[in-house]
Amino acid sequence: MPQTLKDLAASLGAETLGDASLLVDRLAEPLEARAGDLALAVAPKFAEQLKASAARAAVVWAGADLDALGLDGAIIAPHSRLAMAGLTQAMDDNLAFSGEPSIHSSAVIDHTASIGDGAQIGPFVVIGAQARIGPNARIAPHVSIGAETIIGASSTLHAGVKIGARVFIGDGFIAQAGAVIGSDGFSFTTSGPSNVERAVRSRPGVALEPMDGTWHRIHSLGGVEIGDNVEIGANSTVDAGTVRATRIGNGVKIDNLVHIAHNVILGEDCLLCAQTAVAGSSVLGARVIMGGQSGVADNLTVGRDVVVGGGAGVLVNIADGIFVLGYPAQPSHEYRAGLKAVRRLTKP
Repeated sequence: MPQTLKDLAASLGAETLGDASLLVDRLAEPLEARAGDLALAVAPKFAEQLKASAARAAVVWAGADLDALGLDGAIIAPHSRLAMAGLTQAMDDNLAFSGEPSIHSSAVIDHTASIGDGAQIGPFVVIGAQARIGPNARIAPHVSIGAETIIGASSTLHAGVKIGARVFIGDGFIAQAGAVIGSDGFSFTTSGPSNVERAVRSRPGVALEPMDGTWHRIHSLGGVEIGDNVEIGANSTVDAGTVRATRIGNGVKIDNLVHIAHNVILGEDCLLCAQTAVAGSSVLGARVIMGGQSGVADNLTVGRDVVVGGGAGVLVNIADGIFVLGYPAQPSHEYRAGLKAVRRLTKP
């Protein structure tokens, strides 16, 4: 639905310039903006693109000249990224859940499951025995939810999400398409020492002897516990714990194609970027940020407020508040010093 600049600015706690009664119905990049769009021109570098567009309204920087930009009205955004968060939320028509709360006739729901008021359940959803779906939850087509699983209020499960048995999820949860939560962990053992154990103790140049290669599955009985306001990206996986739950704290944000292994604990407000992996039984403190394609080996502790750069591999415990880079991951100043030293070796 179209919204006025005045209402949008009020939702952001921002100020307006010019005609605040202008109606806009879509966000757009400056060069592609039409007359009814709100162009996102949050810095002076977008001025020329804005002038060349048909936009009448835009989000602009402090001190922008409306007449020079050819605008009739604008919203001033001193914190552009924060403004983007508020505007995209306000303008999201969310076509995946455009209908009224209802339960589709093709959904298969066990008679012992409970569905909260205002829930919206799409076609071909399967909900297991004694599962509980919170009020105002939205569940897209082809989602499956296992027995004894709890989904919190106002949660959103996009198409194809799979949630196993004995999973507890708090309020405000979002899972993008194809996410899998509560699958078995990758946990196997052998009757004797495996070649991994032998390799650690082996002598240089001595080949490993043949081993009994039969792998015996260790089953995952612990489920998963997820706090409030957690988001999990498309095709990411969170494995169930072995005998206790894998735990994800409040406010954690997980990108696409991320793997959280069995028994892992993620502290509050962690942020894990695409293709990150955290191996079994490792613990990440609050507010850890992991760049794309980074990883943490098993049974390690990463302290609070640690930043792991993209592609880094954490192989030892990391203390609080350190920025690490490289493989094996090391404090960023040490990693950069090492790179400089290698470059000096190649100079004549």
